[in-house]
Amino acid sequence: MNFAFSAKCVIEGLWDELGAYLADRAVALERGGADLIICVSNTLHKTAPTFMAGVDIPLLHIVDPTARAIRRQGLKKVGLLGTKPVMSGTHVSSRYEALFGIETIAPDVAGQDVVDRVIFDELCAGVFTEASRTAYLDVISGLERRGAEGVILGCTEIPLLLKQEHRPDFPMFDTTELHVENAVDFALGAPLREPGL
Repeated sequence: MNFAFSAKCVIEGLWDELGAYLADRAVALERGGADLIICVSNTLHKTAPTFMAGVDIPLLHIVDPTARAIRRQGLKKVGLLGTKPVMSGTHVSSRYEALFGIETIAPDVAGQDVVDRVIFDELCAGVFTEASRTAYLDVISGLERRGAEGVILGCTEIPLLLKQEHRPDFPMFDTTELHVENAVDFALGAPLREPGL
C-alpha cells in the first residue's frame, strides 16, 4: 500500500482512483490464495463496492465486529470519530443503522475539523500530544451531551492517542482491534458471520 497516494486520494476526494488502486490489490490477494479480505481503514471502506467487484472471496467489513461489540453492551446510540469522510459520509453510519440498528452521531463541523486535522497532521506523522488528546476528549464530551452512550474510534490512528483509560466511564470501541480479533478468529476456524448477526 502506498499511504501517501491513499491519503492524497482521501484528502482530494479521488474515490474512483482509490477504488481502482485497491481493486488491483484485492484481485492480487485472491490470486495469492487469500481466503478473506480485510481493509483496516474505515475511510477506505467507502470504496469497498469498487474494490470487491469481481472478487469471490469475502470481505470482513470493519463495521461488523464493532457493531456486535456495541450491541453486546446494549448501546443504541454512539459517537463516531474518524476522518472527515467517515464522520460526514454515510458509508459507515448507514451500515451501523441498517444492519445493526445502531445510531451514530458525528461531531459538529468544528469538532470534525479538529479530529481530521489531528489524524492527518499529527497521528499519521507519529506526533502525539496531550493537547490533541484533550481536544479529542472535549469532542467526545460534546457527543455525550448529545446522547451518545459510547464512541467508535473509527480510524486506525486514533487508538494511538486515545485509550479507554482516558475516559474509563465512557465505552470506547477500537475498530482496528475488533476487526483484527475477528479476522484472527476466522483464520483459526470460526465461521464468518452474516452482517447483522
